[in-house]
Amino acid sequence: MEALQTLSRIALKNILFATDFSEPSKAALPYALALARLYGATVHVTHVVAPEPPLGVPMDVLPIAADPAWLDANKHMGEFLSSPWPTDISREISLQRGDLWGVISSIIRKNSIDLLVEGTHGRYGLQKLVLGSSAEVVYRQATCPVLTVGPNVPHSANKTWKPARILYATDLQPRSAHALPYALSLAEENQATLIFLHAEPLIPWQEQSVLEQEIRHKLEELMPEDASAWCRAEFVVCFDYPVDGILSLADEQRVDLIVMGVKRSAGTAWSGHLPWSTASEIIGRANCPVLTVRD
Repeated sequence: MEALQTLSRIALKNILFATDFSEPSKAALPYALALARLYGATVHVTHVVAPEPPLGVPMDVLPIAADPAWLDANKHMGEFLSSPWPTDISREISLQRGDLWGVISSIIRKNSIDLLVEGTHGRYGLQKLVLGSSAEVVYRQATCPVLTVGPNVPHSANKTWKPARILYATDLQPRSAHALPYALSLAEENQATLIFLHAEPLIPWQEQSVLEQEIRHKLEELMPEDASAWCRAEFVVCFDYPVDGILSLADEQRVDLIVMGVKRSAGTAWSGHLPWSTASEIIGRANCPVLTVRD
């Protein structure tokens, strides 16, 4: 990974808030609003109604007026619209039927979405293998960054979220580089402390000292030359499995946001059923939102 000589500030003009009206979605909304206010963005609120299941015997398409799933979704959207909304943040509302990723990807393209915000039940391991994770389908396919709020993230409905400590986790591979500009920009916008972390799998202790110096030097090279004027940086190398190392440091440092790169999946069919992927486990266990940027 090469160092950034100058920081290209990101612009978030359109934020997509994908909701299924569940508690995880409600928990994610304040984070979407906080970022919309910070960057002056419009929030596009979207709910996707699942497509009608195929029938063995051909039948007429069920009219929307008599479709229970659509009527239920319309009711929830009405309740959402009746709840208080900040007067300083503009919004657009969309209720559509179709395949989740098909609808989401279309909205991203048509509305030039810069960031997607979603809540998740945080399934990982065997539970995820069986039930799947729609959140992972989205963040591994989306061309824009995705902020995912997991089940352990405290609700912040009564306060404005302002990340004061941001953890940028990197494996020092090219796919991680895509996330760095977002970590830097958010640190600048919030005058936050930015923690650079690389977790190296366990190696003999006698080799750790030399390797730690080498990795720390690589982390320091990622910081733009003029960044010290607006950001306090810390550089951490730990010898642990990535998930445990990232989550341990996040808890220890009480970080408000984890930023990391993720690998794009080859297709959507099984991308939400990978049982022990690093990103899904971090999102499922983290006490703060996780911003992922696909390679």
